[in-house]
Amino acid sequence: MTDNLEYNTTRERMTIPEYGRNIQKMIQHIKTVEDKDKRTRLAYAVVSIMGQMTPQHKDANDFQQKLWDHLHIIGNFELDVDAPYPVPKPEVLHAKPQIVPYATGKIRYAHYGKHTQAIIDKVSEMEEGEDKDILTRIITNHLKKSYLTWNRESVNDDLILDHLRELSGGRLQMKDESQMLNTADILARNVVKKKPQKETRKHGGGKKRSYRPN
Repeated sequence: MTDNLEYNTTRERMTIPEYGRNIQKMIQHIKTVEDKDKRTRLAYAVVSIMGQMTPQHKDANDFQQKLWDHLHIIGNFELDVDAPYPVPKPEVLHAKPQIVPYATGKIRYAHYGKHTQAIIDKVSEMEEGEDKDILTRIITNHLKKSYLTWNRESVNDDLILDHLRELSGGRLQMKDESQMLNTADILARNVVKKKPQKETRKHGGGKKRSYRPN
């Protein structure tokens, strides 16, 4: 009986494991069928089963084409059937992905982050008007909150305005400085965020007592 057992180490490697070994065996069987019309009918049947096995992707626009692509990939591109889509090319499948270049631009102030610089650049390109003024105020207050979070316990507003002018190349300027958030309010919010939660422990008699960690 043990002679009929199959082990994963001796089986053929599964090209796309998510469909399982039975689908792979079906596709390999289709390759042995001599009549092309019959091969095509069997291919359609197997693709239908593959679709039922991956219902989470059925709403994708190219869902059916992906199923047929997977059929050909599992069949090692050796299936001669009348498919509704072009057969994918093996060289495209095995092509090495393009190298994604790393950003080399230096961040002038690391505590503001690269995304903040990108937003400043975008807003700087806007036409003058109320929308630009509102966004400038939001950005300025964001700079101040970021500075207080990562640097010091207090900051001079003039320093934040200088950073805004520097990061925007002089293109952004807060027109009403009274709209800047109060430093004390920002620090108070930071303290609330960092404040430890009360914990509850059971003591003798089943009573609960709240305490704060030292």
